[in-house]
Amino acid sequence: MANNPGSRKRARQSVVRRAHNASLRSMVRTYVKKVVAQIETGDYEAAKTALSAAQPKLDGMARKGIISKNKASRTMSRLSGHVKALKA
Repeated sequence: MANNPGSRKRARQSVVRRAHNASLRSMVRTYVKKVVAQIETGDYEAAKTALSAAQPKLDGMARKGIISKNKASRTMSRLSGHVKALKA
C-alpha cells in the first residue's frame, strides 16, 4: 500500500497507464485479427491491404514499448509470409 503522497500519485498514474496500454494492445490484436480473417478467406488483395494497415500500428506499439520489438517483428514476419503464400 502506498503511504506517502508521491507513491500514492504513482499508484494512481500506473492505474491510468495500465488501462491505456491495455487498450492499445487490444487495438493491435484487432488489426492482426483482421489480417488473419482476410488470410482465411483467401483474398490476397484484401489481406495485403489489411497487412499494410496493421504494420504501422505494430511498429508504433513496439516503438512505444507496449509490445516488444521482437514480438512485433515476429508477428509481421508470420503474417506477411501467410499473405505471400496466398499470391502463389
